Amino acid sequence: MELIELLKQSLLFSGMNDPDLAELATITVRRKFKKGETLFGEGDKATGFYLLVSGSIKLCRIAHDGREKVLHFVQPRETFAEAAFFGDGKYPAEARGMESGEVLYLPKEGFLELMGRNPGFALNLVVSLSLMLRRFARQIEELSFADVTSRMASFLLRRADEKSTSFGGITYVDLGIKKGELASRLGTASETVSRTLRKLKDEGIIEVQGNRVVIHQMEKLQKLCERHE
Repeated sequence: MELIELLKQSLLFSGMNDPDLAELATITVRRKFKKGETLFGEGDKATGFYLLVSGSIKLCRIAHDGREKVLHFVQPRETFAEAAFFGDGKYPAEARGMESGEVLYLPKEGFLELMGRNPGFALNLVVSLSLMLRRFARQIEELSFADVTSRMASFLLRRADEKSTSFGGITYVDLGIKKGELASRLGTASETVSRTLRKLKDEGIIEVQGNRVVIHQMEKLQKLCERHE
């Protein structure tokens, strides 16, 4: 029953009834991971996909010059590596633990068998992939058209939705990543990230406290995010 409840929390499986989820649970494998552990590497054979239960995972690729490009930070209840069902049968990126946690592993072979018997599984997979495409399209748009300040504002707003606390009209956001990783995510240099954060601080919009950002003026941050649109 616990496994069914964990599956139900995911957007990918939220529309399924309990009998379908019970069937899905029979092929699902629970797996814990540690901070810094690699679940799969870029180019590894794609044997299935995952649902993050707890902790944090980043999906990244290594450029020819050795620089790391972060594609996405996976949050609990999100699925990832659905690309295992398409393409050349290899994972297009590396998945590495940012914080210790747990994933549910859904093997490709078993899931394809369920899809053959129940079209609902296939429909949910298509919905998940559509959302993923929208997310990456948004990321490409930001990197192409938005300046670094707008990209930073967009990132902080997303993190505020995912991992934050509010008190007295002030929002406290846990960045959850190092400056170098944030720079990679924003498509810029670490020095530029530091200057951008300092600029936002000087304008009274935010305050940086270690790995946490305090948002004092949410409306101004939203306007910065919308500036390039």
